[in-house]
Order: sequence, then C-alpha cells, then structure tokens
Amino acid sequence: MVQRRQLIQAGLAAALPLASSGVHAAEPDLATLLRQGGVVVAFRHALAPGTFDPPGFRVEDCRTQRNLSEDGREQARAIGRWFQAQGLQPARVRASPWCRCLDTARLAFNQAEAWPALGSPRGAVETTNAAHLRELRTALAAATQQRGRFEVWVTHMFVLSALADTGTDSGEGLLLRADGGALRVLARLRVA
Repeated sequence: MVQRRQLIQAGLAAALPLASSGVHAAEPDLATLLRQGGVVVAFRHALAPGTFDPPGFRVEDCRTQRNLSEDGREQARAIGRWFQAQGLQPARVRASPWCRCLDTARLAFNQAEAWPALGSPRGAVETTNAAHLRELRTALAAATQQRGRFEVWVTHMFVLSALADTGTDSGEGLLLRADGGALRVLARLRVA
C-alpha cells in the first residue's frame, strides 16, 4: 500500500499485474522488478493532441508531425522524476524515430536512441510491420536475459497493441518480459 501511495504522489499510478484468469495478485513492487532486471518498460509516447500525423508528414521533420503538448512534456518529465526518485537508470533507452517518442524519452531519461522497429506502422506495408514485430520480440528476449538491468522503449499505441495485445493510454508503460517464448505484461505504469 505504501508503494502505491508513493507512486501516486510521484505522479504515477501502478495497476495490478495482469492475469489471464481475470484474478489479480498482489500489486508488484515495480522498483524491485526493475532492479532485478530482465525486463523492458515499453511506453506509449506522452500526450500529443489529435490522431495520426497530418498528410505529407516526414519523420525527419518535427514541424510536419503531431507533437507533444505542454501537458505531454510535463507527463514525460513526471515519468523521469519517478525513475530518479527510485534511483533507477535504464541500461538503454530506445524510441520510435517520430519526434513525440524521441521527445518523451529525452524529457524522461535525457537520452534516446532512434529505433525504426518502434516506429508507427501507419503507412508501412504489412511485411515491414511483421518484420518489426519479430525484431521487437527478439530484442525483448535478449533483454530478458540481462539480469540486473532493464531497458526503456518509447513507441506508439499501434505498436504496443500489436506487440502486447493490449491498449495503452498516452504516457502509460507496460513492464514486459519474454517468458519461454511468450511475452508477459507484468505490470502497468500510468502517469497520473
């Protein structure tokens, strides 16, 4: 209960772990899970008003894209503050090349490595999307083997939905682990 109160005060609310039976176990200690490592926290980018990018947008030009609002920028900073307060530093921070994802990562963690596999599938051919999902699953399996360290990925709703088969809110993170070849969502992190 103390952990949940601390998360809420820090601007993050932790949901109960997901269980296929619909029965939820006790709330996980997210900081402990992250310290143990072998996980990825995959965030949907922070608040960026609207839906989809405007016609003719270019990934390399932020002025042509849907970008973070000031609330979104604060939401990203709140994520970073929680990680800082817990003394948690990701081993690697990867983000979709879209500006709203790179900005979320940089505001939260002061770093971002653009990774096309995390890019939005809008406008991409299905084979590219399938190749990206295979790349993400392979990277998650590799991260799961790295005890004592965790990665942060910042991506889009469509990517998280395809990867984890669940919806996410802006700024929400899914704590992921590969378990015997299957992807498990251990917990959710939500910005309040």
